[in-house]
Amino acid sequence: MTEESAPLFSRRRILAAGGAGIAAAGLGGAVLSGNASAEEPVTTDCLRLTKESIEGPYYLDYDKYRSDVTEGKPGVPLTLRIRVIDSVHCRPLSRVAVDIWHCDALGIYSSYEEASSGGGSTPPTGTPTAVPTGPPPGGGGGHAEPDSDTTYLRGFRMTDRAGWVTFRTVFPGWYRGRAVHIHTKVHVDGVFTHGKYEGGTDCHTGQLYFPEPAIEAVARQQPYATNTTERTTNAEDMLYTGDTAADGMLALRYDERHVGRGVHASITLGVDPDAVNDGQGGFPAPTSSPSAGS
Repeated sequence: MTEESAPLFSRRRILAAGGAGIAAAGLGGAVLSGNASAEEPVTTDCLRLTKESIEGPYYLDYDKYRSDVTEGKPGVPLTLRIRVIDSVHCRPLSRVAVDIWHCDALGIYSSYEEASSGGGSTPPTGTPTAVPTGPPPGGGGGHAEPDSDTTYLRGFRMTDRAGWVTFRTVFPGWYRGRAVHIHTKVHVDGVFTHGKYEGGTDCHTGQLYFPEPAIEAVARQQPYATNTTERTTNAEDMLYTGDTAADGMLALRYDERHVGRGVHASITLGVDPDAVNDGQGGFPAPTSSPSAGS
């Protein structure tokens, strides 16, 4: 199976590492953000395990084998490339399944429109100061029963020989209590036939994050600008642990003058294929203890 290759921007760019830009005369307005190159070379984090996180209440094993998960949902186009590396032996993992799911531009999850819009419970008020415990902000390892049969912004792909998968989606929006994020799982030792993946185990369950400058730029676009929900920043999020690839921070490429045209994101996930991490074991301990008061 051949994965799609993400298109590359030209060399006219402004480089931004960790939010700091390096500008040169005559360069254009494209941005590379994060702590690694857009292709995330194996040697960067291959010996470091990417941090696990909770599954959250909105995961569904739908066997939606596809690269384009948008189903017509509006938003800033996002090309998401994920590479899976065996962190023990420092080599790509091929033919393993990578699942993603996330909310739409207005903070709503497919299959859970009522719950994730606050219809399933009373929304919290005030500034979040503790780990969110359930919908509508989401979190916790507990699974919620779906309230619809929609499937947008969900899907899985099989890694190629170099360990890569590519998804076409939209930049996620936000809802109260959580920073902007994408959920992901890596499934190993299962059987993939006729577009379905059966058996095996989850060796990694995590969440992927975006640099704040990119979120702020996207938030000015439509339909994100219509979202009146107070946004929780990365620093305020109780599951966010840091700004490295090992923390789930994505490396981004986009044109800061025309972010609405699309964003390219990539990350290398260092996983232990012999481990079992289904996201049901509780909240991860943050290394930097981010909170609303910090």
